[in-house]
Amino acid sequence: MPRVYSYVLSRCGHDIELAEELTQRTFVAAVEQRWRFDGRSDITTWLCGIARHKLADHYRRAERDQRRQMQLEVREIDVPGEGTESHEDDREVIAAAFRSLPPAQRAVLAFVDLDGLSVPEAARLIGKSRLATQSLLHRARDRFRRSYRGEADR
Repeated sequence: MPRVYSYVLSRCGHDIELAEELTQRTFVAAVEQRWRFDGRSDITTWLCGIARHKLADHYRRAERDQRRQMQLEVREIDVPGEGTESHEDDREVIAAAFRSLPPAQRAVLAFVDLDGLSVPEAARLIGKSRLATQSLLHRARDRFRRSYRGEADR
């Protein structure tokens, strides 16, 4: 157990509570799936493999929760100067501004700002270099902002 705990602790930013929880989940999973251990590797290696999956599950869940929270916060943002206008109108204006973007700009804006991917991850998805994607993102944000404000394209 100390080796698995140490493995997890070093990979979760030395968060003791999280390391304890993930170590516990690792051993519960190991007991439940003990029939899968075939003896070809050291038991600690097998347990650390399970711990790696538990850690990945934790980070995926945390990222998903963070995206959900961010989406909720974005929905609650009031646009200044709108008064008592319906939030439905805001969503329509946002959707129209988003649709006004060229497809490549829509894609990079969605991947980075809505899905929370990094620029290099978005670059891999759209098949462009990191620098080209960064430039595309800058242009997308600028064009979205202008479209949302009702400004004509320059």
